[in-house]
Amino acid sequence: MAFLNSINIIGSALTAERFRSDIILQNISNQNTTRTESGEPYRRKQVIFQEREQSFNDVLNKVSGGGVRVTEVVESQEDFKPVYDPDHPDADEDGYVYYPNVNNTEEQVDLMDASRVYEANVSALSVVKAMASKALEIGK
Repeated sequence: MAFLNSINIIGSALTAERFRSDIILQNISNQNTTRTESGEPYRRKQVIFQEREQSFNDVLNKVSGGGVRVTEVVESQEDFKPVYDPDHPDADEDGYVYYPNVNNTEEQVDLMDASRVYEANVSALSVVKAMASKALEIGK
């Protein structure tokens, strides 16, 4: 049934966007973390999505597929932000403290984008559910 495959695709998008939102919130909550377990400031993380591939043969055999998946979470390699604060416990010998490479405005925009995409997929799921409901009414 095609609408079940649609639900699988929408479900994969909802899961991926939820994971993306979690990573963005982790970035925001660590924007002032000057020392992690590795000894350096927190590095911004970004989620990489990839299309779940579906071959022509799979389509012919009606195997569910398609959608999106998270392939990896990568750390940003942007430089840390140096701030002169010689009294800070994490200051180097020159008096600079290095803060994470997290830009709060950029994270807020990414979070709004993830929320909008999530909402769009919830709307698509509602449409598929309504179509399935109407199809069941036709059979009565």
